[in-house]
Amino acid sequence: NLHGSLLPRYRGRAPVNWAVLHGERETGASLHRMVAQPDAGALVDREAVPILPNDTAHDVFGKVTCAAERLLLRAVPALLAGSAREVPLELAAGRYFGGRTPEDGRLDPAAGAWATHNLIRAVAPPYPGAFYALPGGRLAVLGSYYRGEPARGPAPHLYWEQGRCWLDCADGERLHLTALALDGAALDEPGFRARFGASELHLR
Repeated sequence: NLHGSLLPRYRGRAPVNWAVLHGERETGASLHRMVAQPDAGALVDREAVPILPNDTAHDVFGKVTCAAERLLLRAVPALLAGSAREVPLELAAGRYFGGRTPEDGRLDPAAGAWATHNLIRAVAPPYPGAFYALPGGRLAVLGSYYRGEPARGPAPHLYWEQGRCWLDCADGERLHLTALALDGAALDEPGFRARFGASELHLR
């Protein structure tokens, strides 16, 4: 079986999304023997890929797919020859993760910038997307860019500045929000102002 993580880490479901959510700097593809317990069989080979700070889960999935191809090209000849070396997995060095639902994309206004960014990019399209549940509707945050910039003012605070949308977070840093939608429709600054009556919004 091919699994989308560096086993024994991130066994189970949605391994790429979980790795991005946790701010990992690398993941990869693993080729392992199938046994009754999921993702627990002996490891044949692994291929690592980097996770950059602004990669989305979709970006990383593409890297892992290419890593899996390289891994198979390297490992299949030895498997066919019966000479592949298999190493038992140290299951205590990782853990299982379950599946995710759209509701798991709910953003916490009290979270810091890095944690908020990680959730946004872990569930960015084509996945369901992160969101804030606001009185005016469900505000989807479909993209963000993290640079470790200091916040402008009290947090949590969403506002527009020079044509860009920013989110001041609870840890004193801010995020550039690159794509917003409200109830399924793309949202720019004029649309935001028309819906919320201002170009800024304090989140609770």
